[in-house]
Amino acid sequence: MKRFLVAVMFFALSIIFQYLWIKFQRREHLTQQQKTYGVNIDVEIKSKTPSMGGVIFLLMSLIALCLDFSLKSFIFWSLPILSGLVGFTDDWLKFKTHTSEGFSSLAKLKIQLIICALWVIVIFIRGDLALWPGIYDAGGWLALPLAFLMTAGTINAVNITDGLDGLAGGAFLISLAVMLILIPVDRFNSEILTELFFMTAGFLFFNLRPAKTFMGDTGSHFLGGALAALCVMNGHTLAIIPAGFIFIIEMLSSAIQIFTIRKLNKKVFLMAPLHHHYQKKGFDETAVTLRFLLVHAVGAVLLALMIINC
Repeated sequence: MKRFLVAVMFFALSIIFQYLWIKFQRREHLTQQQKTYGVNIDVEIKSKTPSMGGVIFLLMSLIALCLDFSLKSFIFWSLPILSGLVGFTDDWLKFKTHTSEGFSSLAKLKIQLIICALWVIVIFIRGDLALWPGIYDAGGWLALPLAFLMTAGTINAVNITDGLDGLAGGAFLISLAVMLILIPVDRFNSEILTELFFMTAGFLFFNLRPAKTFMGDTGSHFLGGALAALCVMNGHTLAIIPAGFIFIIEMLSSAIQIFTIRKLNKKVFLMAPLHHHYQKKGFDETAVTLRFLLVHAVGAVLLALMIINC
């Protein structure tokens, strides 16, 4: 009964807070400049859309922490909150400078790496760090660097995926559903999954096409941190691979594009990440989003079943 009430409360509060936040952003013109090198589709509409919806994730996570405060919950929420604050700083700089660029990429990456390194070390010291239950790793010398790299990678992968209405948020909900078969669903994880699911669902209420708000770097960094924290803190670091299936594909497409342009002076995709490639080919945004979500659901479940049965 308590879990049901928490779910209803999180969904309702997320919708109410998001609605009020959207009204405030519109009144204060808190929108984000569109990238000049973007797909140039619906630029006028998207440039007028409030772009820091992820701020409500930070608020809801603080509520979650207050509802069930413990050292374990504090450690869990610290990663998405700190990651979200990095994203918020980036979003705020974009707004203040009226450009599509906030933090320099290198400066943002350095801060991300510091946060991820310190957080993973805490998990290691607590003795919760592992690649997967049953996989022996003497001293954690393999799990430690992999957890660090995969945590930082997940944050950036979700950020890269956030480019279409409903894509990153919808994919995150699918990832949470897949986590139900990958990690032990004890009381703690059950409450975390419930809170994350319904706060994201409340955001998606306004983010589905045509979006009334975007999550911005604040939201994408937060969700990436939350997904990584769920996997790593439960000693299931490798669960990031199936749970983050579409996020990994999107990040790889960007990496491939950058490599081939710099080293071979040619493009593999019309534009990266991959969802923009299909937009450039003339696919409707909703069609791309739905197909990517379907691929994510199928790929994530298949990989999860493969890992479990190995």
